[in-house]
Amino acid sequence: MKGVTPIQKDSPGRDPAGKFDDEDYPAYSMGHAAEILGVTQAFLRSLDAAKLLTPGRSEGGHRRYSRYQLRLAARARELIDQGTALDSACRIIILEDQLAEARRINAELQHTRRPKSDQPGPASG
Repeated sequence: MKGVTPIQKDSPGRDPAGKFDDEDYPAYSMGHAAEILGVTQAFLRSLDAAKLLTPGRSEGGHRRYSRYQLRLAARARELIDQGTALDSACRIIILEDQLAEARRINAELQHTRRPKSDQPGPASG
């Protein structure tokens, strides 16, 4: 299902199985997302207003959340419950997310670029 944007309508005959594993597919309505997280819908709207989450929209204009966004919202709830202000919690989460992405890229680059000591070289003699 590469090349299909998360908001794009499915056409008959398309295999939806790829959506089950897609972390970014907006599968959860606001009500369902709030229920899963144990938060209010107003809390989710506040994360949208703070620009932490930008949920997808259904054809009717209703917010739709991905599993990735639910994890960010859960982390925000955790930080806020610990006494962190909403704006600060959002900034922390953004920085944590950027750090995780940088680490992922670094590991990928280290895997593809082996140090010269691991590569066979000319025989010394």
